[in-house]
Amino acid sequence: MRYWLMKSEPDDFSIADLARKKREPWTGVRNYQARNYMRDEMRVGDGVLFYHSSCPVPGVYGLGTVASAPYPDPTQFDPKSDYHDLESRRDEPRWVLVDVAYAKTFAAPVTLEMLKDDPKLESLVALRKGNRLSITPVEKAHYDRIVAAGTQSR
Repeated sequence: MRYWLMKSEPDDFSIADLARKKREPWTGVRNYQARNYMRDEMRVGDGVLFYHSSCPVPGVYGLGTVASAPYPDPTQFDPKSDYHDLESRRDEPRWVLVDVAYAKTFAAPVTLEMLKDDPKLESLVALRKGNRLSITPVEKAHYDRIVAAGTQSR
């Protein structure tokens, strides 16, 4: 089992949206490294830290799980989509996605500030200077620490 931090802007899709829908295709990823993580490394059952970005209080707001094997992202073929890719072909799709299933909403987020202030999380890939990937791998120890912080009462 592996662990991942997956970022979403809550105005587009939040942990509350995932809780309501129960499962959602992770569409619109247009970074090759993030695509490669989904295509080559994610497996059904992997743990997901659901991170809200580009918002007043960025941080991990809850948990999900990878719920499908990778498959072509349909938005790449849709001319009406913001994620349409003119050069992607149906017989050789460029972009893939996985479905993410809802697991839990934290009572309070584990904020970016909290993540940065924890010396035991200093090697968390998502905190590396210049990192802008929407999907990053997470070590089990980091995952467990963030889950513990998210599930304890504050």
